[in-house]
Amino acid sequence: MLAAAAPSRARALERAMMASPSLVTTTLPGFLVPAFQTATAPSTARSFSASTARPSKLGRTPISIPPGVEILISEPKVKKDLTTYLKIAKRTVTVTGPLGTLDLQTPEYLNLDHDTAARRLTLSVKDLSVKQQREMWGTSWAYLNRYIMGVSEGHTAILRLVGIGYRATIDTRPLLETYPGQPFVILKLGFSHPVEMGVPEGVKATTPQPTRILLEGINQEVIMSFAAKIRRWRVPDPYKGKGVFVNDETIKLKQKKIK
Repeated sequence: MLAAAAPSRARALERAMMASPSLVTTTLPGFLVPAFQTATAPSTARSFSASTARPSKLGRTPISIPPGVEILISEPKVKKDLTTYLKIAKRTVTVTGPLGTLDLQTPEYLNLDHDTAARRLTLSVKDLSVKQQREMWGTSWAYLNRYIMGVSEGHTAILRLVGIGYRATIDTRPLLETYPGQPFVILKLGFSHPVEMGVPEGVKATTPQPTRILLEGINQEVIMSFAAKIRRWRVPDPYKGKGVFVNDETIKLKQKKIK
């Protein structure tokens, strides 16, 4: 008896909606409205964020170019990108200084205003409403500022070897080098054998002390990547305090586990 009454109830609701649409929105509860009526209703959901898109604080800050540093901006060219099948036009920004030269690939929507008289570089994007453009605005600014500082002053990283018997020396390995004259960092970190790591091209490694390694170069990304590879052999131990520390890295010692 209940199964026979269900279709008639649905037809009665449908006739009521067609006769008076306002009746559905004002009188009937939501669980009585048929599925097709709710599916065709306009969506009134609000967006997650109601704030407006604001320009990047770093991106809108002009970059000062020190004396002796020259910047060359090329025309946009379509280059193959291994991460996507789309043809993306990019321009090459060449930063030349007394210590070397670095190249940066920037997207086409990033505008670079180079004021040679005031020795200042200003970045902007074409459309602030696009999230990707706002993200790359500050990222490109940080890369360019880092490159300018690298070719003019250089970047450094200091590694501290903390532990009994931990030592580091710089030596050559002609049979293992990837480029002519490549030096190798020889580490003694408590293993049964020394660890030999080739210094990347463009990086200068020295050992002012047996427990200190000084890395110098113009590309901070390459320097810190090599420092992370060295640190990976002996990550700082939070219980004993031993390991390889990069720059001002510190750890909070934990109490030993007592059974």
